[in-house]
Formats: sequence, structure tokens, C-alpha cells
Amino acid sequence: MIPVFVDDITIASKSLDSIQRVKEELRAHFKLRDLGPTSWLLGVKIERDRAKRSLSISQRQYALDILERYGFANCDPVSTPMDPGLRLSADMCPSTPSAVREMQDVPYGQAVGSLFYLAVATRPDIARTVGNLARFSKSPGMAHWKAVKHLFRYIKGTLDYKLTYSPASSDELFTSYTDADHAGCPDTGRSTSGYVIKMGTGAISWSSRLQSIVALSTTEAEFVAAVSAGQEVLWLRNLLTEFGFDVSAASRLRIDNLSALSVAKNPEHHGRMKHLDLRFYWLRDEVAKGRIAIEHLRTSDMPADILTKSLAKPKVLEMVKMLGLGT
Repeated sequence: MIPVFVDDITIASKSLDSIQRVKEELRAHFKLRDLGPTSWLLGVKIERDRAKRSLSISQRQYALDILERYGFANCDPVSTPMDPGLRLSADMCPSTPSAVREMQDVPYGQAVGSLFYLAVATRPDIARTVGNLARFSKSPGMAHWKAVKHLFRYIKGTLDYKLTYSPASSDELFTSYTDADHAGCPDTGRSTSGYVIKMGTGAISWSSRLQSIVALSTTEAEFVAAVSAGQEVLWLRNLLTEFGFDVSAASRLRIDNLSALSVAKNPEHHGRMKHLDLRFYWLRDEVAKGRIAIEHLRTSDMPADILTKSLAKPKVLEMVKMLGLGT
């Protein structure tokens, strides 16, 4: 595998001889600088512990840089990405000329944009919070900015977090989880979908997004979230097939809502969901084809929970560990 970003090339293979042969072939046509084993890639630090068969990725320096840039280098840390009792809404946007002037010099959009790279690269624990904050980039209020500052303080306290990948006890190539927060958006009544896919002990893919429709029930919200997760699972199966892995067995997708599980598995439950767009029935087809298998998982064991709602400190620490994050 040879991923390329502009003029940076990373070569990955199980065979050192194959890597050397590719480098020699490239040297025959281009002027190259061999930097040896990959330790940094696009601002992400890569560390290996071959004795433990583990690999860790982190963005400590990037986090330090954005803390310094926005004046939070010496802030006091907090233990949650967002206050668990806070529900941001459009009602908190500036509604008077004085409130608009108060926010004119606040770098809200730039700060949230800087946090996005952390959220998508190595920090799934902040993905839901960053996505929530981004909804108010057009007209943020002081309450929204206060939530951004809270997130910076959380990052300050978790600078040493790394995503660590090591062998897990499961016999699956990857494990996938999906969850939803029904009607979590106070402005639209829409739900938030969240999923996380792990390979070994660490998360390799995750998402936290507002759903495109208003779900009429928790069952509906969870089913729509499961469809999004299933699409990612199918893409990953195709990718791993290209890499030469055997993905003939069904990929198990874990969900903590029994009603949504029944809808995904059994056509006789069509009545309660027949108003949904036809594209949402795609998941049932994949289950029938044997490519995806839906399984129930207790809510207390659901790592995708942190991608759908704000949690208190004990639950945040539990979810962080499930995602493969730690120092």
C-alpha cells in the first residue's frame, strides 16, 4: 500500500524486501529522500512497541499549538469535553447589536475549525462536541464561545492521550458499534447518529452527525444511525478485500436498542417504519445477504455513546478507554 499526500509518500507492506524494491524503482525515476520508518505523518505522531505488538498515534504537538494560538496554553483543565447539562441552541445566538459587537473579535470559527483536525484524526472523544459547536459557526453567541473554551480546557488536561492499536481477544477483523440520541437538537428536533469501528483495541473510524430527518421515535433514530454505520462497515469490507483480507463472514454491527434491531432483522416489523425513505431499507437487504449481522449490546458497554451526547466524568473516562484512548 502506498498512500501519497502531495510529495509525501508512505510505503506499507508485510515484506521489507517489497518496500526496498518499490523505493529502488521510484529512485530510478525521481529524486527521493528516504526518512526511514514512519514516525510523523501529517502532524500525527506514530509510535511502535514491537514487544507488545502495539502502535499508537497522537497529536500532542498539534494540540499544544492550537492551545497557544487561542490563548489557552495555561488554562485550568476540566474532565469532560462539554458540560453534561449543557444544550446549545440557536436561542443563544446574538439577538441585539451589543451582543453582536461582543462576538465580533472572538475567533469562534477559526477555533472550531482547528479542533476539527483533532476530532477526525486521533480524538474520537471530542467528535460529538466539535460537531455540535460547528452548527453555530455562522452566528455564535457567548454561551457557544464558553463551550469552546471548556473544550480547550478538556484538551489541556488530555494532551497525552494516544489512540493505541494492539491485538484484541475478538476473532473479528474489526468490531463496529452504533448509537443515537433521539431528538437531541433543541432547534430542529433531529437526532444525532454516532458510530465507531475498532480494529484491535483502537478506533479506526468514527462519526457523530445530525440526522437529515426528524425521527419520530427512539427506534427510528437508532435504525437511521445503524444505516449510516452499516454503510461504513460495507466500505471497510471492500477496502480490506482489496488489501487481501478474507471478509466472507458477516460483519457484526452492535446496537443497544432491541426495537431497532428487530426492524433491521425482521420484515414483519415494516409497519412501524414504512414512512421512512426507501434508502433506509438498504440495511435490511445487507442483513438478508449475510454481509452484516446485527447484534444487541448493553448501553453500558456501548462505546458510541460518547459520540451522541454529553456525558459526566465517570462515563467519559469509561468511554475513552473503550475507544482505545489513553496515556
